[in-house]
Amino acid sequence: MSGFSLESLVIDAEAEVARITAAMRNQLRSDLRRRGLVLGLSGGIDSSVCAALAVKAVGPERVFGLFMPENDSDPESLALGRSVAETFGFAAEVEDIGPALAAMGCYDRRDTFIRTLVPDYGTDWSCKVVIADPLAGAGFAVSSLVVQAPTGETEKIRLTAEAYQGIIAATNMKQRTRKQMEYYHADRLNYAVIGTPNLLEYDQGFFVKNGDGAADLKPIAHLYKSQVYQLAAHLGVPENICVRPPTTDTWSMAQSQEEFYFSLPYDRMDLCLYGLNEGVPRDDVAAAAGLSLEQLDAVWADIARKRVATRYLSLPPLLVSAP
Repeated sequence: MSGFSLESLVIDAEAEVARITAAMRNQLRSDLRRRGLVLGLSGGIDSSVCAALAVKAVGPERVFGLFMPENDSDPESLALGRSVAETFGFAAEVEDIGPALAAMGCYDRRDTFIRTLVPDYGTDWSCKVVIADPLAGAGFAVSSLVVQAPTGETEKIRLTAEAYQGIIAATNMKQRTRKQMEYYHADRLNYAVIGTPNLLEYDQGFFVKNGDGAADLKPIAHLYKSQVYQLAAHLGVPENICVRPPTTDTWSMAQSQEEFYFSLPYDRMDLCLYGLNEGVPRDDVAAAAGLSLEQLDAVWADIARKRVATRYLSLPPLLVSAP
């Protein structure tokens, strides 16, 4: 019997918190030369853990949080974000980015592309984009639009490349506008901006370039999602955040992260990615993740495709010659 399981990803949470916060203090003082830390609070586990780490690193008086709802946001996200600021005692304020997004045409541009597929789509409808199940053999590149009419009826339509690119381009305005707000407050306070991706997101490009991918430091980008949950428990992140399923909170319809991007729920994705990264025998990874060998091969192939397709997201601006 293999000993490989989620237990293989257990870390010493106290020691890891001490290591991360020491690095954050050093980065802030020596590399960034800033006075404190700014971050956006989504009500999710990653931003909540990053907020707790920031308070541990520099104290609550030098941490500033932002709640940035928009027209499609779940109201619960704002309530949960506020609970994080209250729990860890740092200042935070609301920047409603909905009016800015509307002024830039974010919603109208998105809806125009949706209407190329669903002519009746209106402002009282809701939508989300979902990927095909890689385990079913459809492959990563197949995406569909799900729309819900005011009557509650739903329809799923395979996206054309043009409609997909247009919808995603408009939607990415949300992440970029949030980051603009974070950097406004960082410049105002002479603070640095925290990025909140975990290793699953960082490794596979689940972020928007110059949006949520932009940051001065990323303290949990080396941690698997299940390890982020371990830190959350150690740091005292509110329980209702720890039990909340990961969500994109980007679309007007409820959407899980695996619907939009990942092959599997985060705990099984952790096992697959860890096994791939650490050279764990294929049979052992498949058994631990509850997959057949063929399904595991499909997940690993999906990881490889995402790494190639999203590599450009992590590249700095390309120069003709070195500076």
